[in-house]
Amino acid sequence: MGVVNVTPDSFSDGGLYLDAGAAIAHGRELVAQGAAILDVGGESTRPGAETVPADEELRRVVPVIEELAGCGAEISVDTSKAAVAAAAIDAGATIVNDVTALRGDAGMASLCAERDVTAVLMHMLGNPRTMQEDPVYEDVVDEVKAFLAERVEAALAAGIAEQRIWVDPGIGFGKTADHNLELLRRLGELRELGRPLVVGTSRKSFIGRVDGSAPNRRLGGTIATSVWAASRGADVLRVHDVADVRQAVALASALLE
Repeated sequence: MGVVNVTPDSFSDGGLYLDAGAAIAHGRELVAQGAAILDVGGESTRPGAETVPADEELRRVVPVIEELAGCGAEISVDTSKAAVAAAAIDAGATIVNDVTALRGDAGMASLCAERDVTAVLMHMLGNPRTMQEDPVYEDVVDEVKAFLAERVEAALAAGIAEQRIWVDPGIGFGKTADHNLELLRRLGELRELGRPLVVGTSRKSFIGRVDGSAPNRRLGGTIATSVWAASRGADVLRVHDVADVRQAVALASALLE
């Protein structure tokens, strides 16, 4: 899953692809590098990020999705607003990647059910503005697993088909570096949920907590954690650097076989 941030303030590439033309070109480049999914987002969810009005989010993402639909990859819209998701689906998106796990907008679950699109349910403690303010867990893996199990049941109750439900432990969303490392170590426990597992470690701050690197110097850490996640059962890797991660996973898979 290649990341296409149509935002001015995302943590590692904010502003690079705010122009629709630049975002479209970037999306096509990621497909050429081997992305099977493009995740298009118009609102940053970095720690401390402010919310974006729906009309502005729509202005950012819809033209990009319209142009990228049919480019050879599935299109995912990274949003927690039902109005944005609906317009994105009309434009060609088939996946809704919701960091609130369908809790942020009362209309999101029914929309995903009615339009028969895939819903990615992610764990987050709090919201982007507050999530990194001293997150505390007794057992981060058990608590994330229980939350995701509850959200899967809520999605099913709303009428979303089971095969259309994916889960994401939310690396970096309301977790310390130690929490993120523990989730990755015990990723296999989340496989017990029985749903496709999305993992996004790309360029995230916990990598810098380990080695002191800046966001634009975290490719090695992204590759290491992505290969590890794939080996522990991740079905989808959400990354900025598609070609490098894809090559690393392919070689690691060949060695493990």
